[in-house]
Amino acid sequence: MVKTFEYEIKDISLHLEGRKRIEWASKDMPVLNMISQRFEKEKIFKGIRISACLHVTTETANLMITLKKGGADISLCASNPLSTQDDVAASLVKDFGVRVFAIKGEDNKTYYSHIASVIKHKPHITMDDGADVISTIHKNWKDVDFKIYGGTEETTTGVIRLRAMMKDGALKYPVIAVNDSMTKHMFDNRYGTGQSTIDGILRATNILFCGKKVVVLGYGWCGRGVALRARGMGADVIVCEVDEIKALEAVMDGFRVMSMDEAAKIGDVFITVTGNINVIDKKHFKMMKDGAILSNSGHFNVEINLKELEKMAKVKRNVRPFVDEYILNGKRIFVLAQGRLINLSAAEGHPASVMDMSFANQALSAEYILKNYNNLENKVYLIPQSIDRKIARLKLKSMGIKIDKLTPLQKKYLSMWEEGT
Repeated sequence: MVKTFEYEIKDISLHLEGRKRIEWASKDMPVLNMISQRFEKEKIFKGIRISACLHVTTETANLMITLKKGGADISLCASNPLSTQDDVAASLVKDFGVRVFAIKGEDNKTYYSHIASVIKHKPHITMDDGADVISTIHKNWKDVDFKIYGGTEETTTGVIRLRAMMKDGALKYPVIAVNDSMTKHMFDNRYGTGQSTIDGILRATNILFCGKKVVVLGYGWCGRGVALRARGMGADVIVCEVDEIKALEAVMDGFRVMSMDEAAKIGDVFITVTGNINVIDKKHFKMMKDGAILSNSGHFNVEINLKELEKMAKVKRNVRPFVDEYILNGKRIFVLAQGRLINLSAAEGHPASVMDMSFANQALSAEYILKNYNNLENKVYLIPQSIDRKIARLKLKSMGIKIDKLTPLQKKYLSMWEEGT
């Protein structure tokens, strides 16, 4: 372990491999690269401190490099104890001069000490994936002796937490819900989570999906993506939902829909993507058949009630990387990646081409905060539609795709109410 006042990572000597992987991801992030070129010319973040709590991956590295090119003073920690890519952390420190506090597999005490380290950086802007930096700052608000212009939030779970804070009047500075932009949740959550979740399960288990009964708990954008990809792998997909409309949508999309009590008895693989607690609970463990595999792709490791499973198990042992076997009375249940994000724990997270849009949203949201913070209230804001559409246009341009434009007559027709049939 390397430890100084400036950073805390596993091994600085890993930087060469990390840099190659960062460059590999960069080639699939053309939108962020275009933003990076502009930021480098304008130096819009000169003198601005940004503290980020994000998954330390190759894609995140390219976002940090973009902000640094814009003049920002960056401090980065992990938003999940198992999601850090240690070679990437090393390269950010060694090759790009970014303060990084992240080690794959760090315990909870270290995880929160790293969050404290980026807060000590006294940020003008915070970036979160799960709202851990923001919530920690607010818990210790009386000690905050610096001006925070605003923050951004990357994921559904974090936005839920922040909206709860806003509702309670507890939010002390404005935050942009990057997760809720169309170019983020429609693509990152659906296509990114769909592919990377299956990737993580396959790397951890090497099972064949064909013919398996795969139970997807939650049919939001992430659940849609996971269900779609599992079906594409030949699985018999079952969806469990608490929302009537989403459940109906899953039925119309061709999936079987049932309660978890029913699904627990027949499922081979269970994947949680709800953002809620104990969606797989004690009663479900009792119903499951021998060999059931449990995995989670929601942000926090609370969706599978592991405390109850630990109590129920006669024996627990690690049988392969990221696979723990719990032996109950006469059967085995396998839990992947300690119930943490399977796609970032056992695999590499989302493909760079989809994170290109997500992190373009982060970069442009930070710019928006910097330019508009005096006019923003202590609320959770949607990203301006003009920014969302700009990112979509840049993505299409990078793909060499042209689309049509409305004619003046068409624009006029759409703005009129007088004309009918």
